Amino acid sequence: MKRQEQEIRGVPLWLVREYLQELGGQVGPDGSIQGPGWSIRLRQIDDYQVGSLSVGQVSLELEADPGVFDDISQGLKRKLVRAGG
Repeated sequence: MKRQEQEIRGVPLWLVREYLQELGGQVGPDGSIQGPGWSIRLRQIDDYQVGSLSVGQVSLELEADPGVFDDISQGLKRKLVRAGG
C-alpha cells in the first residue's frame, strides 16, 4: 500500500467527500471513503490564517494499492482545480 497525507485548503469537507464519491468511493461506517483498491480518511482541521483572512482546511490521508494510487490521486486533483468557484 502507498500512503500520502495532504491538506486541502479552500474546499469544504462535504465537497471533498462528494468528489471522492464521484470517483467511485463509498462512505464507510467509520466515515472513511473506500473505493476499489483505495481508502481515504478525511477530517476538518483548524483554519489556515493569512493575516485577517481565515481559510478552511481538510486533512486527507490516502492509502491505495500501487496500481491505483496515481489514478485516484490525479482524479481528485482534477476535481480540486476549480476556476472561479
